[in-house]
Amino acid sequence: MTRHDIVCVGFNDWETELWTNQHHLMARLAGAGHRVLFIESLGLRRPTVAGRDVSRMARRLVRGLQPPRERDGVHVLSPLVIPLHGKAAVRAVNARLLPALVGRAARKLGMSRPILWGYVPQAEALLDVLDPALVVYHCVDDIATQEGIDEVSFRAAEARFAGRADLVLASAPRLAERMRTLSDNVLYAPNVADTAAFATALQGGPVDPALAALPSPRLVFTGAIAEKKLDLPLLTAVAQARRDWTIALVGPVGLGDPHTDVAALDAEPNVHLLGARRYEELPAVLRGADVTLIPYRASELTASIFPMKVYEYLAAGRPVVATPLPALEGVDAISVADGADAFVSAVERELAQDTPERRLARSAAAAANSWDARLAEITAELERLGG
Repeated sequence: MTRHDIVCVGFNDWETELWTNQHHLMARLAGAGHRVLFIESLGLRRPTVAGRDVSRMARRLVRGLQPPRERDGVHVLSPLVIPLHGKAAVRAVNARLLPALVGRAARKLGMSRPILWGYVPQAEALLDVLDPALVVYHCVDDIATQEGIDEVSFRAAEARFAGRADLVLASAPRLAERMRTLSDNVLYAPNVADTAAFATALQGGPVDPALAALPSPRLVFTGAIAEKKLDLPLLTAVAQARRDWTIALVGPVGLGDPHTDVAALDAEPNVHLLGARRYEELPAVLRGADVTLIPYRASELTASIFPMKVYEYLAAGRPVVATPLPALEGVDAISVADGADAFVSAVERELAQDTPERRLARSAAAAANSWDARLAEITAELERLGG
């Protein structure tokens, strides 16, 4: 593919405890020779006085007027914006401030008519200053349904930006369905994984030390431990039903949901909150898992989520038990269970039926769902559009 300049407007900071689609894809595009300027989160959710929000705001004040810094081959800009997007006066200020800061950074990097790649529709503020060669809207969450987001202004911006985009990428079937009411060129592109790296969990090697110290069978969840997504009462009920099982939650608590309360779950003697791990450490975590979990609660938000962990778990060859997420319909090798009793039964069944041969088969089937394959699919579409 022709090497391009890309200005990406993300919904998260680059240096975060948990990498998401935007981090993986932009790092890989940069690694493939494209020049990427990543614009950190514009603060769409109303900030709280929680420690994580306060420290993030302090960081942004320090970095807000600084030039881009280089991380993982990507140029990262932390623009100084006011995180009150529901107010018209604030939006007007941001509409002037953001283009000025991003335009200056793009010029310093020598970018001319870059691809504008927005994970949030507020990227529309950059259309005039960048004069992009192509516009991509990458919709990986129904952000408007999240607490603290001004839904009316977000939906209006999304309709405008998706309608203007040359290509819309949607990571879940319901997102794709909704985007097709706004755009004539929508590509369904569910989240994938570094399948080759996670397949190493099938080989002999070290197990995460904290997990290795816990008794088997081990039921493992990796990812953000956030109440807006996880069904914490379900996990508590499973822990109480089977005291001989270890439930290990590996990830940051409250990321994206600072009001998350894990006290009841943490009080269960067979539940262990092991904290965050770097992405490259996750195969060692899954090497020690007997069953992996996707225990999401049913909500408007999760109805439009295709978890990144799906193909990470499957590439590692582990059995997967999940709650009934619409995006998982038709995904083979996942055991879906609704309610605590059914969840316990599904885990029992997977523990009884799992074999080395089944693990190899799961991993082999997941191999096609790699970041390399997704990158090739997206870049082919951009080439078709004249990128």
